[in-house]
Amino acid sequence: MTQTPELLYALAVIGAMAVSTVITRCGFLLFGDRIPLSPSVRQALRYAPVAALTAIIVPELAPWHPEAGPVLDWRMAAGLAVIPVFLRTRSITLSMVVGMAVLWGGRWLTG
Repeated sequence: MTQTPELLYALAVIGAMAVSTVITRCGFLLFGDRIPLSPSVRQALRYAPVAALTAIIVPELAPWHPEAGPVLDWRMAAGLAVIPVFLRTRSITLSMVVGMAVLWGGRWLTG
């Protein structure tokens, strides 16, 4: 079996990423208790999961194209329909069902 340079490069990149991930995660787990964090840093870290989730969801719901600006489609309508359902019922399953129904229904109606 011959190894192409592209395959070796890809394997090296995957290995380097795995090592860097392990080092950063294990470093925090091993030394996290020994390094004191100020109260302001602790308070800021409480918002990290929300910020990460927002950074993933917002570009998916309202993609931005440089020439056209924001593109509004049924994904945005489905996302907006889910908000009152979840706030009223606190049911993730029902929210997913309503969101998918709005998305698929809208796409079916508009072809």
